[in-house]
Amino acid sequence: MEVLQIIIGILLGLLSLVMIALILFQQGHRAGISGAISGAAETFLSKNKARKADEVCKRLTMIGSIVFFVLAIAATAVATIIG
Repeated sequence: MEVLQIIIGILLGLLSLVMIALILFQQGHRAGISGAISGAAETFLSKNKARKADEVCKRLTMIGSIVFFVLAIAATAVATIIG
């Protein structure tokens, strides 16, 4: 069972690094006036590409947070069984 604890701990560590990166890559929604002015220069295609990338980041963040939560519960359960 100690091997399982080590594997879950490594997975939690890697997943937390991935989650940090995903959250930092997401765009803020409060651009304000400067975002409206500079956004006018963007083309329609680049806007849609940015939206798609942002949606993928949001979806991956949601899935990653669910997996992280399940792994944290599993780590607690394994530690309770061993300890």
